[in-house]
Amino acid sequence: MAYDEGLHNPEWRASILKQAGINYPEETNADPFINQDRWELLPLLKERIQQILHIINDEPMKSTDVFSLIMYDIEDDKVRTAISKYLIEKGCIRIQKSVYILKAHHRVYKEIVRALKEVQSSYDNQDSIIFVPVPPTVPGSMQIIGKEVHIDRLLNDPNVLFF
Repeated sequence: MAYDEGLHNPEWRASILKQAGINYPEETNADPFINQDRWELLPLLKERIQQILHIINDEPMKSTDVFSLIMYDIEDDKVRTAISKYLIEKGCIRIQKSVYILKAHHRVYKEIVRALKEVQSSYDNQDSIIFVPVPPTVPGSMQIIGKEVHIDRLLNDPNVLFF
């Protein structure tokens, strides 16, 4: 099926995503601005920072683990939502609307890359998905800018508290 015909055919999109092991979202007639899909909503910045700190500080990196940023620019809402759900199910943490961080065994990382390559190559599109491996020492030196965000206080837990 040609891109023009397939992109607007929900069954075709669902079959392509299913082949890659990604669950396709159910069709809905709801107004997307009133009833947004929960996968499209971002947790509060403070919650996202806590999730990032959890993967950085809680367990030491194993030699088989991979840190990676996954970023995408996907035009089709349904495909984007399906990929978002898939990444979260695979253990990725959403840090921006289209940016995720992953700390996982290299097999999980390779599985994600394979699945998203399959989806990307299955139809004619101008979308992009970028995987950026991150050295284990880099996440601890991140800088976060935002209202009332004091990442240095979260990263550098003080030993002494002055009153």
